[in-house]
Amino acid sequence: MSAAPSDTYSHVPHKPGGPAPSAPHGHTPHGPGGPAPSRSRSRVACSPGRSRPGGRVRAWAELLRLPALFTVPGDALAGAAAVGARPGRGSLLAIGASVCLYEAGMALNDWADRAEDAVERPHRPLPSGRIRPAAALTAACALTAAGLALAARAGRPALAVATPLAATVWSYDLLLKRTPAGPAAMAAARALDLLLGAAAGAGRVRPALSSAALLGTHTLAVTAVSRQETRGGSPLAPLAALAATGAVTRLLPDRPLTTALALGYARTTARPYLHASLNPSPPLTQRAVGAGIRATIPLQAALAARAGAGATALITAALGPLAARAARRVSVT
Repeated sequence: MSAAPSDTYSHVPHKPGGPAPSAPHGHTPHGPGGPAPSRSRSRVACSPGRSRPGGRVRAWAELLRLPALFTVPGDALAGAAAVGARPGRGSLLAIGASVCLYEAGMALNDWADRAEDAVERPHRPLPSGRIRPAAALTAACALTAAGLALAARAGRPALAVATPLAATVWSYDLLLKRTPAGPAAMAAARALDLLLGAAAGAGRVRPALSSAALLGTHTLAVTAVSRQETRGGSPLAPLAALAATGAVTRLLPDRPLTTALALGYARTTARPYLHASLNPSPPLTQRAVGAGIRATIPLQAALAARAGAGATALITAALGPLAARAARRVSVT
């Protein structure tokens, strides 16, 4: 699942949250909107965990990286399409389970990175005091339990996939993120999420393995780039991601709808990856990671179209504009 991810199967990158020259969206670590006109208001704004209701909602939206959530339903839909199942109750339960596990990983990621974020990204919800670490960890546990419960409602095959998916999410955030195995763990999580949709839709996953492999390859590439998004680094990662995008695009069938969606996938990532390879600075690398996360949606749609599920492909592709609109309000990384 880019993105980044965010640090789960989004995919979703190793370094959440881009650097901010000042407080994000009008917030500072000392309270909303700059200096407080009165001493009492300043005390309320500065107290960790106390804020206006709207500020608290925004803090949770940032913690959970809500725009990246639009990349999740396509996993289950592409998985169901790969095994020839029409979207139905099982697909809805798989989407619900995927959303919960994805967001569990988002909350757990920031809880695990809270000390690092206090130095590199003090504007993030936990180091800024807008959300307490205990609340983020509690949310991660509750969302994981909810995701497994929804998968169980979809049937034993779905639960059999959701269980290792949840274990992969927690292992990545707590153990593997900073190791060489990190990108592979992220890719495995996104691939398992697609297989969850297949298991919930038809009780089998074998026909969906190739689609899961292609989605996992894309996620592996995005995650490898994201590991250097706060400090910049070598051009090799974005170059490899560009090559992976080309390889995935070429492996999709040459059919009108599939081709159109595959080209949309390639166009979304090609220029940002190229720019990051020519100048692997933090801003261009972050832009490449964001593009990689957004490209997950047209890739999912192309995988559904490849399986002959044209309507499912179009529904999935329609999530792209919604994700782009939401990303203008809350960062996806």
